[in-house]
Amino acid sequence: MFEPRLPKYEWGQRVKAAIDLVNDGSFPQAPLEALLVRAGGLGEIVQVGTHTEANMPVYLVEFGENLVVGCLEEEISPL
Repeated sequence: MFEPRLPKYEWGQRVKAAIDLVNDGSFPQAPLEALLVRAGGLGEIVQVGTHTEANMPVYLVEFGENLVVGCLEEEISPL
């Protein structure tokens, strides 16, 4: 068994979307491929988890009221 990769970012940290974030099918409230957040959109990390199969951190980022999107490290950047 391997150790999970440590996350770069932490809970409560302010971030911005590094790219346009579109629905990959994991956001049931929006159509597939719908734009969820434009690049540059501001948000705050509300939870940090780990994708165990891929051994990578996954961040739940709140970009607005009732808009929480799962993001990978390369999809967000710190403010």
